[in-house]
Amino acid sequence: MQNKYKIGLVFLVMFIPCLIFAQEFKCNVQVMSEKVQGTNKKVFETLQNAMYEFMNNRNWTNHVFTNEERIECNMLFNITDYSGSDFSGTLQVQMRRPVFNSSYNTVLLNYLDKNIQFTYVEFEPLDFTETSFTTNLTSLLAYYAYLIVGLDYDSFAYGAGTEYLRKAETIVNNAQNAKEKGWRPFEGGNNKNRYWLIQNLLDDKYRPVREFFYKYHRQGLDRMAEKPNEGRDEIAEDLKLLQQVYRAKPDPYMYLLQVIFDTKSDEWVNIFSESFPEEKNRVVTILKEIDPANNTKYQKIGQ
Repeated sequence: MQNKYKIGLVFLVMFIPCLIFAQEFKCNVQVMSEKVQGTNKKVFETLQNAMYEFMNNRNWTNHVFTNEERIECNMLFNITDYSGSDFSGTLQVQMRRPVFNSSYNTVLLNYLDKNIQFTYVEFEPLDFTETSFTTNLTSLLAYYAYLIVGLDYDSFAYGAGTEYLRKAETIVNNAQNAKEKGWRPFEGGNNKNRYWLIQNLLDDKYRPVREFFYKYHRQGLDRMAEKPNEGRDEIAEDLKLLQQVYRAKPDPYMYLLQVIFDTKSDEWVNIFSESFPEEKNRVVTILKEIDPANNTKYQKIGQ
């Protein structure tokens, strides 16, 4: 009995650190370099591994995450130009979370950043501090890490991600004198860059969008496995929050709304294609008003 107790105690001591120090992310990082010709491809593999370690092996919060709770995300860097230690291209960021009592994973963000420039010297450590700008590469990675955590938390409790969105805002503020683009309000065209994305998320004029984000996921999708009609009805009501912001037109571009539409439009079609006629008509009317660019897509709901 005593030996069994000791064995169990050793096992528990070995297991607890794995639980306590489990990281927040299950982040897949991929670096594509097909458009770069005549260079040493090994550096792209080294870069990919360094970014993977940076995202997955750091503590981004003070909270304990079990393996099952880790946030699933993808970061796809498409490098289009490389010279010496300077890289440029685009970054596709996608994150998702499981829907309660189902095997379905809903996409929370599907975002293309077209202003990716950074310097990377092979095998040099990726250093980052929250209080100042160190390098553009680590600022990019940390910005999206905090954005992802903030949106994940927002999907479970209204406004719960504010602390981490503020950290992303701090990174933007620290990068105002960086030589690389995407951090300042006048870069990117039509107010579409990292500066405006975080500015919209934290702007009180867009507060209904974050309320929508919480209600849509927690009170809508998470109920649909057990009560599909009630969950769908909640989502139909939640769309009015986006309509409220659209009609108020807080700025000429309403970038955050466009990010939501790019992420969720296909999901909305799938959800409401199973609805009843009155609800379909009500939802399609709202969606065609607030997202006219996808009118053809929304017509499928009524078919």
